[in-house]
Amino acid sequence: MQKTVGQPVSKPLNNKPSRARYLILFLLFIGTAINYLDRTNISVAAPFIKADLHLNPAMLGLIFSAFGWSYAFMQIPGGWFLDRFGPRLAYGASLILWSLFTLFQGFAKNFGLLFGLRVGLGLSEAPAFPTNSRVVAAWFPQQERAFATGVYTAGEYIGLAFLTPFLFWILDQFGWSTIFFVTGLIGLVWSIMWFKLYRDPKESKRVNQLEMDYIREGGGLAEKAGEKIKLNWSHLGHLFKFRQFWGIYIGQFAIASTLYFFLTWFPSYLVTAKHMTMLKAGFVASVPYIAAFIGVLFGGFWSDRMVKSGRSTGAARKIPIITGLSLACLIILANYTSSTSLVILIMSVAFFGQGMSAIGWTLVSDIAPRELVGLAGGVFNFAANLSGIITPIIIGLIVNSTNSFNGAIWFVGAVALLGVVAYTFIVGEVRRIELNSNQ
Repeated sequence: MQKTVGQPVSKPLNNKPSRARYLILFLLFIGTAINYLDRTNISVAAPFIKADLHLNPAMLGLIFSAFGWSYAFMQIPGGWFLDRFGPRLAYGASLILWSLFTLFQGFAKNFGLLFGLRVGLGLSEAPAFPTNSRVVAAWFPQQERAFATGVYTAGEYIGLAFLTPFLFWILDQFGWSTIFFVTGLIGLVWSIMWFKLYRDPKESKRVNQLEMDYIREGGGLAEKAGEKIKLNWSHLGHLFKFRQFWGIYIGQFAIASTLYFFLTWFPSYLVTAKHMTMLKAGFVASVPYIAAFIGVLFGGFWSDRMVKSGRSTGAARKIPIITGLSLACLIILANYTSSTSLVILIMSVAFFGQGMSAIGWTLVSDIAPRELVGLAGGVFNFAANLSGIITPIIIGLIVNSTNSFNGAIWFVGAVALLGVVAYTFIVGEVRRIELNSNQ
């Protein structure tokens, strides 16, 4: 069997495609779990940090938002870095840097230092999700792309679901600094595995020609994964000429707003508004995370199932997202009950819906010009993570001025409704946009 030029692949011993893409998906899954563990560990430590560093809710909101400032504004440079240096180096360097910033937070003794380290964490994590999107576009055909996106996105929630109680235990036994030491070291160890195991499709020794053909025939960008692309400002402007991009940018802002409530204020909400002990909050908080994990897998499965059954790509991608955002709006019902069980049920339904809507990343792969998947992913994630700036600050201001989370919950539900509007009325036709020859 003939092989693609430059592909160091041994001749397959059978006529079946290899499944190397699933190892790559596993790497993305674990990397994403660590990524979210490192950006959200502060929510577990927050009540103790607030007391030790003498912070009020508004100051704590600024600490929560510090990550979002640099993370959002570094998305476009992060996408450029990815397109310039390729997935292996971009993700590996990002992982090492963000793990170091995580570890150093354990030494923070004042507001300014902790704020600065959170800014550094956001800066260093910026290339991660654009890399995820580009790797999936390279390694997976279109009919498996929502599933793959769902699996690596599930890493956001599975780490939180099963490790949040562990982090609360560390907090209870060893203090809040140890949380940052432990999670930072986990990332540094995983960076070794990334460099050891990740290769672009045409460089992988685990992929055979049949799998390469399967990926390519399904619209995967296997041959382009490691290309280094020269970019200019006209490319960035190109991404803002089409309603599809504006729709998914607004929609992803809304999706991420619900997410950032859960990643920042949710444990404090349980302790402050619902009067739970820290250890109980640790275990109870894991339930909505598990629901979100199920939601993102269900959303990806449902979307790909519709593609395989003949539904249009647009319908297959948008229906789960719109349904999920509609469920996320139900978070406002938590304002109308004092029952702990009902609150957790409502939060679980809302976070399940947010998980379903998280397959929005597939639209970047489906819409972006082939040459600009990394840059388009950077802009997409920039739009999403503006909510990482705005949502924690607004919630902090609302809580600080009203001594209640009720207004904050209304805010989260209203932004989710904005996402429903964006995906329903703005995105329009889902099709790949091509660069003109003069661009």
